[in-house]
Amino acid sequence: MTSSSDVPARLAAVRETMHAEFTREHADPWIVAYSGGKDSTLLLQLAWEIAAAVPTDAPRRPIYVVSNDTLVESPLVIRHLRRSLEVIREAVRDTGLPVTIKVTEPCIDQTFWVNVIGRGYIPPTRNFRWCTDRMKIAPTNDLIHKLVLAHERAVLLVGTRKSESQNRGRAMTERGVTATTMNPHSTIPNCRMFAPLADLLDDDVWKILMQRKPPWGGSHRDLITLYRNAGGGECPLVLSKEDAPSCGTTSPRFGCWTCTVVQKDRSMRGLIDAGHEEEDKLEALAAFREWLIELREDNRNRLPVRRDGFSKLREDGTRVFGPFTFEIREAILDRLRTLEEHLGRPLIQPAEIEVIDDIWRRDRIRENGRLALLAAIGVKPETVSA
Repeated sequence: MTSSSDVPARLAAVRETMHAEFTREHADPWIVAYSGGKDSTLLLQLAWEIAAAVPTDAPRRPIYVVSNDTLVESPLVIRHLRRSLEVIREAVRDTGLPVTIKVTEPCIDQTFWVNVIGRGYIPPTRNFRWCTDRMKIAPTNDLIHKLVLAHERAVLLVGTRKSESQNRGRAMTERGVTATTMNPHSTIPNCRMFAPLADLLDDDVWKILMQRKPPWGGSHRDLITLYRNAGGGECPLVLSKEDAPSCGTTSPRFGCWTCTVVQKDRSMRGLIDAGHEEEDKLEALAAFREWLIELREDNRNRLPVRRDGFSKLREDGTRVFGPFTFEIREAILDRLRTLEEHLGRPLIQPAEIEVIDDIWRRDRIRENGRLALLAAIGVKPETVSA
């Protein structure tokens, strides 16, 4: 049983563990996973305070603050992240701390819109969650891998806590993750994982943040307001497939506004119901997301064959449908353009449009070739597709 009076002791234990690690006699940089949410904010705040306390004439290990932008983040969340990163950048210039900020994005040919509109991938489901690996894990791990190669080794700090959920606590226990131990990264050699907040409770995190101003300046007011209105938690920086369930769970987490893994986006709905000043725009985004789910659930919108040109049947004999038809892909792009006009800001990059056009061109060439071959051997296309 814990109480609020235990918070200072638990915080002191976390600080002691982090300080002991940071002052070890090696130069391995700290890589702090920062999503802008409460846990990663507290993690970065403690890392900053510890680094700032090191005497200026003593060796200082570099700190990399790594964030991820999927390009389809919830607009209020990505705005908060960008604002906080800008404040941190200014503080870095003023203080001279060895802090470097890095923001990863998915490769241009693996963005949400390139895969949905270009390749016709159905919006993600629990069984076909193609987005997490391509848009989060791959770009972030690629950056971490490069940092490890540049420094030979590195320590990756994450804000995961056992009390976040039963599944998270169970997974951390099974992997031997504690607040005081280092664990090897599952895919990146010479990278050790460090979760110093593992034993803190939700209330601990909030009380600490409300009682302590960020060392880079400003306050946590915007962060607290964002959570209060949405009733949500952040989708943290996803670094491995073990972390992937944090995206698309039934809890009210902040994540991509296009997320179709959940049937109801409770964080977006919370912001709308709270009467946010951008309620009309949030409603439009929510309606578009609901429309994507409707398209996905209607097999008439999908090709009868997969992208490799082959058809597939399940064990029960039912067909596994392929990607969206060209007509549906074009309809999604048209409606997305209309949504951009309504919002007054871009939702898809010109570079993504270029990749989509190239995919469509190659797909049409391949489809025309398939139809020509069928015609040459006297087979009607509907006979093959049925």
